[in-house]
Amino acid sequence: MNDLYTVNQLAEELGVTPRTLRFYEDKGLLSPNRQGNNRVYDKRDRARMKLILRGKRLGFSLAEIAEYLDLYKIDGNGIEQLRVLLRRVRERRDVLERQREDLEATVAELADIEDQVAAALAERGAAPVEGQGGPG
Repeated sequence: MNDLYTVNQLAEELGVTPRTLRFYEDKGLLSPNRQGNNRVYDKRDRARMKLILRGKRLGFSLAEIAEYLDLYKIDGNGIEQLRVLLRRVRERRDVLERQREDLEATVAELADIEDQVAAALAERGAAPVEGQGGPG
């Protein structure tokens, strides 16, 4: 059993809960073998789970992750899988770049409002409330 993992062993190694592993199994992304009533995961399952977690961390949907993993079965040389990954990475990066631009614009607008309100308070001889917001 040196290259096999129980639910708890794999969960602990990957920093997830056993429930997380069962969730991805229910979604069809993992298919561990059984020894009696126990699930046992092999190196392939471990590698798939690492890809799933990385995909989730990068913001990919379960459908996108499943599509990528399914290409392992039909694409012997990996070329189509790499093409799909490249396309998805570019799409995700474009979305994040737009979000960053929107976030930067929002932060700049809030800073402008903050300056206007602080100036209005100063004109009225009132000090801004300390300890709430602001750079720091």
